Amino acid sequence: LLKLGKILPFISKAMEHPSVAAISHAIESLVKLSALDAEENLLPLGYHLARLPMEPHTGKMILFGAMFCCLDPILTVAASLSFKDAFTIPLGKEEAANEVKKKLAGSSRSDHIMLINAFKGWEKSKKKGCARTYCWQHFLSENTLQLLHDMKKQLAHLLYDIGFLASPDVKHHSSNKNSENLGLIKAVLCAGFYPNVAQIVEVANDYRLLYNIKMMVKDRSLVMTHPKSVNSKKTYFDSVWMVYHYKLKTKKVYIHDCTMVSPYPLLFFGGDVKIFKNDGQEMISVDDWIQFRASASVAQLVKDLRHQLDKLLKVKISHPGPTIWDKSKPECAIMTAILDLIACEEKGYQMFGHKLGGSIGTKPCICLDDDGHQH
Repeated sequence: LLKLGKILPFISKAMEHPSVAAISHAIESLVKLSALDAEENLLPLGYHLARLPMEPHTGKMILFGAMFCCLDPILTVAASLSFKDAFTIPLGKEEAANEVKKKLAGSSRSDHIMLINAFKGWEKSKKKGCARTYCWQHFLSENTLQLLHDMKKQLAHLLYDIGFLASPDVKHHSSNKNSENLGLIKAVLCAGFYPNVAQIVEVANDYRLLYNIKMMVKDRSLVMTHPKSVNSKKTYFDSVWMVYHYKLKTKKVYIHDCTMVSPYPLLFFGGDVKIFKNDGQEMISVDDWIQFRASASVAQLVKDLRHQLDKLLKVKISHPGPTIWDKSKPECAIMTAILDLIACEEKGYQMFGHKLGGSIGTKPCICLDDDGHQH
């Protein structure tokens, strides 16, 4: 916009500037995000991200949350990541707090869904007049929750001003048509966090181990789930893929917060998709390293849908407007087809007689007592 030339030479003129490696990494990240093109020109997505008061990946997440009409839960995650999560853990209560978090996460295998559920619970308790009790029982700071609530309102107003929403109200029905669709919420998280992806390569069948889950990132280095993650000490995962917000290095390299995602979110919202053969087996890949076996028909369908989605999203980002869920409109047909695939996969249904990807670990045995109760 300001015609200041290439980024690196311009920033290097500052008296105190980041290292060349840090600047180069930031530029590469923005290009992968489609905020800049290869010549470092600002793209429409980058223009919108520059107007949002948060780091680019989180900004992309809320734009996708607006376009796919799951605004409220995505703004909860975005506000928590941009400010801080609302948990406050007294000394000596760490184990109890971790158990509370795991209950809030349910079977989602997601630290971010846990944040959404914690915030939802607070909103419900406020209506019942028992917010203080709820916060005390769940190790939450009521002041922080209120700040997150206010931040969500501000972000919704910004999205409305840009043109992505029909109403500035966070709770407006038109912005939340799909806010109960867990698979879609995870897919939008994937859109924001990508390329922060890790593959689970080993799950020890012993939750007593401090580090029972090993994961590998794109450069083939190993990372661990952070002990505070709801996924720590889990022994079974329906999918081997995790998206995460950031890595933390102490004695080991940890993924601080993560969400398990199934293959379709990665295929539709990740990097470049390619079809190839490996020993005669049809394969489909994302950025050449996330790979799935697939029949030729499924692989081609996914690639075609991804192409249509990319074209649609470019138009929607270049010309912001609320999503119209009218079945006679092409955008509705494309987005609905993708939503249906993601929703079915999240529920564990096989599409076209074939399931992409696989599980890892030992599935817990469900035992029933004489009265039929699970334990």
